[in-house]
This record gives sequence, C-alpha cells and structure tokens, in this order.
Amino acid sequence: MSHSAHSAQPGEPLPLPLPLRVRFLRRLGRTLLAALVTAAVVVPVSAAARPRIPAPGPAALAPPTTATLDQAYTANRANAAEASRMAAAHGDRTRAAADRAMAAPSRHFLTFDGRGQGLAVEVLGDLAHADRVAVLVPGSDTTLETYGRFRAGAAALQDRLNSLDHRHGTRGTHGSTSRPHTAVIAWLGYETPGTVSTTVLTTGRAEDAAPPLTRFIRELRGVVGEKAHVSLLCHSYGTVVCGRAARGLDVDDIALIGSPGTGADSVSALRTSARIWAARGADDWIVNVPHVHADLFGTTVGFGADPVSPAFGAHVFAAGAGGHSDYFKPGSVSLDNLARIVLGDTSEVSRA
Repeated sequence: MSHSAHSAQPGEPLPLPLPLRVRFLRRLGRTLLAALVTAAVVVPVSAAARPRIPAPGPAALAPPTTATLDQAYTANRANAAEASRMAAAHGDRTRAAADRAMAAPSRHFLTFDGRGQGLAVEVLGDLAHADRVAVLVPGSDTTLETYGRFRAGAAALQDRLNSLDHRHGTRGTHGSTSRPHTAVIAWLGYETPGTVSTTVLTTGRAEDAAPPLTRFIRELRGVVGEKAHVSLLCHSYGTVVCGRAARGLDVDDIALIGSPGTGADSVSALRTSARIWAARGADDWIVNVPHVHADLFGTTVGFGADPVSPAFGAHVFAAGAGGHSDYFKPGSVSLDNLARIVLGDTSEVSRA
C-alpha cells in the first residue's frame, strides 16, 4: 500500500486531508515567524546598548569619474585614518583597528563613513578600465567591525575572475576580442540589521537601502559607461535589498544567494530587465526559514516566495554543499558560477 493511502492504526492520528495540511503548514510558518519576532524583542542585543563611537563626517565628494577616482580614494583613506584616531581616543580598540586597516595605502574606497555601524564602499581591481563589474551587497550583521569577512569574499571573487579571464578572452566593450577587465565592489552602503533583531524579519532596512543602492549604480555607470557588464551579487538579507531596488537598477544580472526571499512572488514581480539568478548551498540553514508573509504587530513579517523554487522563475545555479557563509569560499562551486555570471559566460554556469 502506498504511503498516501496509509490507513491509521489504532492510536495513530488520522492524516490530514491535503487542503488542511496546506493551511496547517502556512499557520505553522506564521507561528515560527511570530516566535522569531518575540525572541528578537526579548533577547538583549549588546550592540543596542553600545555607546556611539565618535567619528568624522564623510568626505564631501562629487560623484566619481574616471578622472577623480584617485582623489576619492585618497580622501576616504584620510577619513578612515582620522576615524581610527578618534575611536582609539574613545577607547574602542576594535573599531580603531578596523578603521586603521581601511586607511592603508592599498585600499580604494568610494565611500567611507565611520559613524554608527559604519558605511564603506570599496573597489578591488581597476575600476577606471573595467568592462565587467560585480557589486556585492551583504546581509545582516555586516558592520565596520565585521567588514573584513565581507571583503574577503569580494577578494576571493576578484582572484577567481582574474584566473578565469586570463584563460578565456571575451568580446570587449569596443567590439574587439580580448581579455576582459574586471573590478569587484564591496558595497556596504546601508545599515544592515542584526541577525537577532526585529529588523531582520521585515523589509524596513531594505526599503531604506534601496535608494542609495540605486543612486550608487547610477554613479557607477558614470564611471564605467553603459556598455560595461554590471552584475549585482546579493547575499542573505542583501537579497531583500536588491529585491526592493531591482526595478530602478541599471544592471545586467542579479544573483540571489542564500536568500530568505525578496519580498516579491516571482521574477516578473521584480519588474526588472536584468537576468535573475538564484542559488542555495546544500548546507545553508536559510532553507528552514518559512517563505511566507504574515501581518504581526502591525508589521508585515517575512519575505515571501523562495527564489530557488521553480515558481519564482529565476535561473537556478549550483552552489555545492556549502553553508550560509560559503558562497564566496575559494574553490567552491558557487564562487566559480558567480565568476562566470560576472564574466558573461552564462553557458558555463552549472545549473542546480
């Protein structure tokens, strides 16, 4: 006898009819989200009680051009150095060290703001000559203190792009067949939510982040031109940011990795001409997040459809056996595929 035709034995609960099971699962998802909200409210978050670290305001700079990139890099390094001095005088050695690392002569920041959690937009590679550009958008708990791990992923991608584009020439922006010029941008351009917080369960931070991301992509086009291939690689809560901003973004590809949902029910609902990709590692805990919307405490909680589900309509690519923080791990399947997307070698992307 098949499992679906199983008859309950004495003492066993009767199986629920399919419509009731669907309603039960939806109710369970809403219950889990409510529990997460409650936990986020009652669990103390140490960062919330942390005193604000003094820092200078960001350098006053015009939108960058190829001619002014070095000027922007120099001004932001100086700002980071001053932020480090102020944090050290305040007694915060962790922030002082993070700021000091960003002031190193080898670092290239388009934006630096040491106030609060901090904002930083860093370039890896030669942006002035790039015709393939990747912009990475991080998820929760990314601050100046934790920026190093975010940057490590960007650096791993840049290294992989360099190794691939040396072996495979592609058609450049001027029509000639040549090795592409790549750049990776680590965009910490918004105040990310804490993993244990109410904000990580709602679209509020994403809605605040969407206008600056749209503005940044517009300014980036002013540097690299309209013919450059720009890919947006969004991780975790960063996929919610990209979902909110998608309609106004002049990008060629958007990759959603480790996504809890975008707030949209399908690719068409994102209302973008960009090609949408999605992936989830086999060991990513995000698979356990219920893909539902629920109205709780006057706020819509949850982000809806799963981007790797067939109904969403994305190009789903392989991410290997990695976990939630492994998408940019050197040597991983996901990193290889992300590099192929950035280079425009879509036929080489392995599908899930």
